[in-house]
Amino acid sequence: MSTGVADSEVTGVWADLIGQERAVGTLQRAVSAHDGGNRHAMSHAWLFTGPPGSGRSNAARAFAAALQCPFGGCGECNTCVTTLSGAHPDVTIVRTEQLSIGVDEVRELVRRAAMAPTMARYQVLVVEDADRITERGADALLKSIEEPPPRTVWLLCAPNADDLVATVRSRCRKVELTTPRTEAVAELLRRRDGVDPELADYAARVAQGHVGRARVLARDEDARQRREDILRLPSRLTSLGACLDAASQLVESATAEASAITAELDAREQAELAEALGMGTKGMKPRNAQAALRELTDQQKARAKRLQRDALDRVLTELTSFYRDVLTQQTSAGVELINAEQGAAVGAIAQATSAEGTVARLDAILAARTALETNVAPLLAMESLLISLADSR
Repeated sequence: MSTGVADSEVTGVWADLIGQERAVGTLQRAVSAHDGGNRHAMSHAWLFTGPPGSGRSNAARAFAAALQCPFGGCGECNTCVTTLSGAHPDVTIVRTEQLSIGVDEVRELVRRAAMAPTMARYQVLVVEDADRITERGADALLKSIEEPPPRTVWLLCAPNADDLVATVRSRCRKVELTTPRTEAVAELLRRRDGVDPELADYAARVAQGHVGRARVLARDEDARQRREDILRLPSRLTSLGACLDAASQLVESATAEASAITAELDAREQAELAEALGMGTKGMKPRNAQAALRELTDQQKARAKRLQRDALDRVLTELTSFYRDVLTQQTSAGVELINAEQGAAVGAIAQATSAEGTVARLDAILAARTALETNVAPLLAMESLLISLADSR
């Protein structure tokens, strides 16, 4: 089936959007509409959807660069470089580190959207986590999308269209991305990042099409070691005590990982806020300063919570891949193992348990993910999961 764009045409800002030829074709036609192409190909609001690692945010940034670029997305000019890096004055990129994007932040974006571009063709707003917009925030966004300024383009990103309220998603043109093939991810790692071919093949296989995760695994030995430790868990769950100890270690590790990321950032933000408030000077207003510091502290706690949850979600993803391999062995599906290096452990558990039990374990992992998303205490969620995984059925 034709995808609309030949592989040789996927160059410039589009080069790293591997396996997304159909989506790239749609976006390229929209870019050409500015130069006298089909006007119906362009829209003022777009919604990029796709599974984790498919490149939603990268596609939105590439599209923003191509819209602004005088050459349609060459990838080399100053416009492309500054847009992709987030430094272009007429391209606003929002990626929240909080659990949600509130109404005040959306109103600021709407205010920005109403401004005429200063240097380029469009005022482009990229919201990489549009699924985190609150209901009140969506109400504020809706009016700008319904009655947009003539040179404003909204680019929203979310895992699924249903993650946005119906009134917003119905006014966006949808671009659906797919999970790229393992071979394509490996080739990208070799070409773009100079990764050793054998390591690139390994990272692409175990990342299951998640480009960002594959890159981390290819470049970070500690990340590879953490993954190996997670895959050894199923063989260690031999008693209730072992389950509880393992759950505690997972949560502690996720917390430490989040703290390592946020410690320096938190300190810098606090120092910048103190300077902005004039703390230690005669003109400082203590009441206002305390309120601002409390708000910053709350935001930093929310960020740390999200990063901890993200780390635990990676644990669930790796465990899912392990039990998928177990089920493959039990059903003689003849499918290549994701975790070929763990073949002996996979085979041992496949022989000691039933396919029905493996399906129940996969369901338990899904239930743990749902529990974390609904703010169940992480330790409780992980204890419940590991006890379910230890079931000998």
